[in-house]
Amino acid sequence: MKLPIHAGLLFAALFMAWPSMAQQESIARPEMILKEDVSGMPKGEKQQVRVLTANFKPGDKTVFHTHRFPVTVFVLDGAFTLALEGRAPVVLKTGQAFLEPPNVKMTGYNRSSTEPLRVLIFYVSDPETPFLDPTQ
Repeated sequence: MKLPIHAGLLFAALFMAWPSMAQQESIARPEMILKEDVSGMPKGEKQQVRVLTANFKPGDKTVFHTHRFPVTVFVLDGAFTLALEGRAPVVLKTGQAFLEPPNVKMTGYNRSSTEPLRVLIFYVSDPETPFLDPTQ
């Protein structure tokens, strides 16, 4: 039996696409974004894990502050400038992460005049410890 030309072409296209369709199924694997040894983590019997988001309009900044324990910041959208006392400013872009050390005075900025900034923040502390301590 002879197939019509369009049926034959369809069969050939499906046959050729079959391996790529099978390859599309894969196992999701995590991607390492930040790996850093830290000191200054809480040592009590219990710790409190907090995941926060912060949205900065163009030109927004944080108060000058410290954290009692390390803080991890991940930039979801935009560019985050972090000015840490005694260090060169750090600029993080979308998809980048940074570990803010404890007990260092700092301020975070959205230096863009047009683009918003969104960050995801991970903080592990003794229960009910303030997230930040404003400084002068």
